[in-house]
Amino acid sequence: MLEAQKDQIRKHFLKYTRQAFQLIPRMKDPHILDVGCGSGIPTIELAKMSKGRIIGIDTDQHLLDILAKRIKEEGLSKQVEIKKCSLFDIDFPEETFDIIWAEGSIWIIGFRKGLQVWNPLLKPKGFLVVHDSIRTFSNELDVSSKLGYRLVNHFELPEDAWLKQYCEPLETIIKEQSEKAKDNFTLRKLLDEYQNEVNIIRKNPKDNMSAFYIFQKL
Repeated sequence: MLEAQKDQIRKHFLKYTRQAFQLIPRMKDPHILDVGCGSGIPTIELAKMSKGRIIGIDTDQHLLDILAKRIKEEGLSKQVEIKKCSLFDIDFPEETFDIIWAEGSIWIIGFRKGLQVWNPLLKPKGFLVVHDSIRTFSNELDVSSKLGYRLVNHFELPEDAWLKQYCEPLETIIKEQSEKAKDNFTLRKLLDEYQNEVNIIRKNPKDNMSAFYIFQKL
């Protein structure tokens, strides 16, 4: 139940997913790799927008099971495939994908490492779309050309996006569920994790601002 509620919050950010996708030249039936797809909120949106083929990869089987259910419900089984796979061990032939989409996941492998190891998977002139913390990338963007890319576009999310569209609705969930959590250790632990997320963002909101970066393979 809580995961479903959190996914509803995540949908507030789909407008930015759509904005980023619209900055990529229109393609017919693009082949897209969604890296760290999780429960697939952006994955489903990408499938609907692109009309292409998507492979979503993640290591969390529980989240992949949620995504599998969503794919079936949306009638996208012929369009979207999922695979349990580590970001450190992506095994696809070279030049497979028109687009690699990394929404909130590149930090796991690191900016430079991600750009380096994913480059061969992209077709010539293919695109890599990254959404993550501005702070993470502010000192790294200059190396993208050395790693085989050019930065073709980017945009920052509004300064209060994470506070208004994520923290506030998440705090509402925490408040609504707090009474039930008194005698439920598992629920209490999950709510504490949510609260910790909120506290980190509220403590340094500017440090947690994020942006979408659109790179093209050279």
